[in-house]
Amino acid sequence: MLVTAYLAFVGLLAFCLGLELSRCRAKPPGRACSNPSFLQFQLDFYQVYFLALAADWLQAPYLYKLYQHYHFLEGQIAILYVCGLASTVLFGLVASSLVDWLGRKKSCVLFSLTYSLCCLTKLSQDYFVLLVGRALGGLSTALLFSAFEAWYIHEHVERHDFPAEWIPATFARAAFWNHVLAVVAGVAAEAVASWIGLGPVAPFVAAIPLLALAGALILRNWGENYDRQRAFSRTCAGGLRCLLSDRRVLLLGTIQALFESVIFIFVFLWTPVLDPHGAPLGIVFSSFMAASLLGSSLYRFATSKRYHLQPMHLLSLAVLIVVFSLFMLTFSTSPGQESPAESFIAFLLIELACGLYFPSMSFLRRKVIPETEQAGVLNWFRVPLHLLACLGLLVLHDSDRKTGTRNMFSICSAVMVMALLAVVGLFTVVRHDAELRVPSPTGEPYAPEL
Repeated sequence: MLVTAYLAFVGLLAFCLGLELSRCRAKPPGRACSNPSFLQFQLDFYQVYFLALAADWLQAPYLYKLYQHYHFLEGQIAILYVCGLASTVLFGLVASSLVDWLGRKKSCVLFSLTYSLCCLTKLSQDYFVLLVGRALGGLSTALLFSAFEAWYIHEHVERHDFPAEWIPATFARAAFWNHVLAVVAGVAAEAVASWIGLGPVAPFVAAIPLLALAGALILRNWGENYDRQRAFSRTCAGGLRCLLSDRRVLLLGTIQALFESVIFIFVFLWTPVLDPHGAPLGIVFSSFMAASLLGSSLYRFATSKRYHLQPMHLLSLAVLIVVFSLFMLTFSTSPGQESPAESFIAFLLIELACGLYFPSMSFLRRKVIPETEQAGVLNWFRVPLHLLACLGLLVLHDSDRKTGTRNMFSICSAVMVMALLAVVGLFTVVRHDAELRVPSPTGEPYAPEL
């Protein structure tokens, strides 16, 4: 597994680099923004946001390994993961209101503090302390994916009065570098876990200076901003009305809940499947992130003027790839007949599918869900998503780890088949819907079928 992981990592990076260079050569030269005030503002945001993302990714490869290192049973580790998922969904439901009430700058500083405390709890072997750490991690995750973006958009439009059309370019670049940071973070985690001498807790300790630096930069460079608060009950009620009145929204939410709940279970399972075979966890994680980056690059390539595929096609392909990968895993994890190389390939395919899925789903959500109702609808999406993941982690694992792992992959395969049926249903509903198509590069009338 050691050689396989490094070869896969190098090969995926080379493939990603070749694809990006090819796309850049094919892309017509654009007029880059040269406004010095905007570039400085963008830099002030990026240097903080990227530090926060790097600290988050640095912890991912060794979380399960750390709990295993502390000699907890798999069922106990599953409860820790469930605690993290539950706190993420609970805090995620109120994060927007909390950020608007507290202030975006203060919320970003709070993220740095709570995530640093979360990392410090990993130094303890006390189970209750680790549970508290998972709850803090859920709060931090909710703040990371709400406060930073809200602060940037408000500052961009209200304080600096830059054109709103520049906002997507900022976040598109951030999404690309987020993948790159994840790849680098896996290598860094492997290095600090191997060299510092602290073992699996080393990446968590290494994340604290990054979080402290992010907090210091926020205090020094960022201004405070607030927004008008919309009552949480009104947000949820509006989201529920939108969800029930539009079949497209309901089907999209079903696909998201089924697909992403399986991904959460995959995040829990990949370490116990590969670690017993000597896999370097940091390099394996970087390989996963490189596969996801490759998927994102393929999405941009496929939806470019040259190929002009539609996000609905790529969403369907992503779900099909995950169904195939999970069927592979039900065989490669059979007790007594384990094939770690096949499992690793299946995991890479799942990450590749994620790289196709997330931009496709993001495009379709923007087109289908009204902007004013997106927060409420996404709150309703998160409830079944995390519920399915929690039930999977708590119920599907039996006392025999190997049999339980195989059973979980079998159930996940069935769940993804249901997601595939929902994709077919959505495809049937929207096949004549021009709104859900990427605009034609030639300006010709759209084809009648997706």
